[in-house]
Amino acid sequence: MNSFCTLFNSVYLSRGLAMHTSMACNCSDFHLYIFAFDDLCYETLIKLNLQSVTVISLKEFENERLLKIKDSRTPGEYCWTSTPSTILYCIETYQLANCTYIDSDLLFFADPAVLIDEMCENSVMISDHRYTPEYDNTAVYGRYCVQFMTFKNDSNGLKVLNWWNDACLEWCFNRAEDNKFGDQKYLDDWTTRFEGIHELKHLGGGVAPWNIQQYDVALINGKFTGTEKATGQQFRFIFYHYHHYKYCESNGCLLGYYNIELQVMRLIYSHYIKALEQADNQLKNIEPNHVFHEELEIPRLKKSIRRMFIFHFKKKFRYYYKRSYILQNG
Repeated sequence: MNSFCTLFNSVYLSRGLAMHTSMACNCSDFHLYIFAFDDLCYETLIKLNLQSVTVISLKEFENERLLKIKDSRTPGEYCWTSTPSTILYCIETYQLANCTYIDSDLLFFADPAVLIDEMCENSVMISDHRYTPEYDNTAVYGRYCVQFMTFKNDSNGLKVLNWWNDACLEWCFNRAEDNKFGDQKYLDDWTTRFEGIHELKHLGGGVAPWNIQQYDVALINGKFTGTEKATGQQFRFIFYHYHHYKYCESNGCLLGYYNIELQVMRLIYSHYIKALEQADNQLKNIEPNHVFHEELEIPRLKKSIRRMFIFHFKKKFRYYYKRSYILQNG
């Protein structure tokens, strides 16, 4: 059985629930440890009583070292700071053979066990952003993405994990400084700093809005399949990282500031919109008086009749879209 952990607060609960549902549909054998980063999130998750899930509250998880630096970080920075601590907590508390950290805004389309199996005898697995050149932010955000990382409970794995944990506790902020950025840029030199580091090779692990331009995408026999344009290599989607997807006013959404072909957008993002709608409905049955996501105002939309016309009738304005526009033919 593969063990996974993730963290989120109540504003990201609909995303986390959609991610868990996709795991339950695609993973043959798994257990997910969810770190609830506020009381509402914890209480709601307990009521949901999800399959193959252990919910961990901040009260259970936070230790003296985390509490000491908590007030010096924003809520987002504190989540980043806590990422290695969550993995370490799971391995030590539950005596796991391995633990894979996953971001809450992923959706799985196939069993991620194939990605973990790729590690073979290595102790740690990291995944490359695989940036499309026009979106290459390696210099600022790092080569690797803290979206799907596996650590084994062995000497090499724990050495790397403890080093990363110490580094994040010392410095983890939402800014570029001294070749650091958040929890992520620390990963850049791991392949030379440590032994037993494996870079994920499977192209289906880590498809995201910053690299989707490199692939042709098709739904073949109900399975998402990608073809790398440069090489013709075909692969099965394992997960997609819906980074920067935001709920917006007027049933709109923001997909991030990336150019994504309309056909690809409708193929990939329609699944996420439907998954989130299902999660939102599930949450309404549990907590009808709460909304478990943000709702952004679309800049300047209300100040221009022309822009309102474009958005409400043409259903898109720059990088903002009506969700119904994406769901067409989706």
